[in-house]
Amino acid sequence: MILGKPNAGKSTLLNRLLGTHLSIATPKAQTTRHQITGIYHDEDAQIVFYDTPGLITPTYALQRTMMKSVEVAVEQADVALFIFDPLDTFPSDDAIAFLKRWSIPMILLVNKVDLYADRVESLAQRVEERFEGVDFAHQFWVSAKEGEKVDDFLTTLKSMIPLGPPLYPPNQLSEHPTRFFVAELIREQLFLQFEQEIPYSCAVQIIEYKEGDSRDDIFAEIIVNRDSQKGMIIGKKGAAIKRLGIAARASIEALIGKQAFLDLRVKVRDKWRQSDTWVRRFGY
Repeated sequence: MILGKPNAGKSTLLNRLLGTHLSIATPKAQTTRHQITGIYHDEDAQIVFYDTPGLITPTYALQRTMMKSVEVAVEQADVALFIFDPLDTFPSDDAIAFLKRWSIPMILLVNKVDLYADRVESLAQRVEERFEGVDFAHQFWVSAKEGEKVDDFLTTLKSMIPLGPPLYPPNQLSEHPTRFFVAELIREQLFLQFEQEIPYSCAVQIIEYKEGDSRDDIFAEIIVNRDSQKGMIIGKKGAAIKRLGIAARASIEALIGKQAFLDLRVKVRDKWRQSDTWVRRFGY
């Protein structure tokens, strides 16, 4: 299970381990909302990774649901990986208290070492002071983006997980269906193409998914909080949603390995993030 602050590199690490773009990763914080399951395979191991939403103090229904999924993941995990960027602000007192609550083995992954290789010695002291009292079994300084030291950490992780038979076929990368990842890829483009609050106010629903031999037809709805956001996503004469669709379709075709037809519509659901009912309805 992968824990950390928003934008610490959790999704980038999972994608690096699996060798594919499975979990959406953007420069913006709180991109991940769901617990993403990724299944790693090699000749002598099968490891099920859970990429969790970033640790935050929740203020509305969607965030409360996200943090509940983190707690459930910890309860199910054999090993917890805590990843963080030492160039960012250090984990809050709440995050440190969260780590101290659990008795499962934990590995500390200090990420983005490629960006501060000349400052490791000075940062190491700060890391030691900030995480005093947290019982990490191992510590690695890694670059999830570049892959530096990831193999070393993976070798250690293999020695910590319990022995048992494989739970999944060797070609299966996740428990989630294709339509789940299609919705995530559309949402990723919302983060990449729109600024400020827009992507955080959106949810994506796959209304219909028709599989074909050479092309899949996908019909999706983008849910927003208010009418003004709908107008921004559609854009003048539909230009913005056209750009969104083109970019999302390219990512989807890379995922499914064939052509895709993508129909995007935008709907308004007033203050859906504050509503437990809407949050559940949208799959959170």
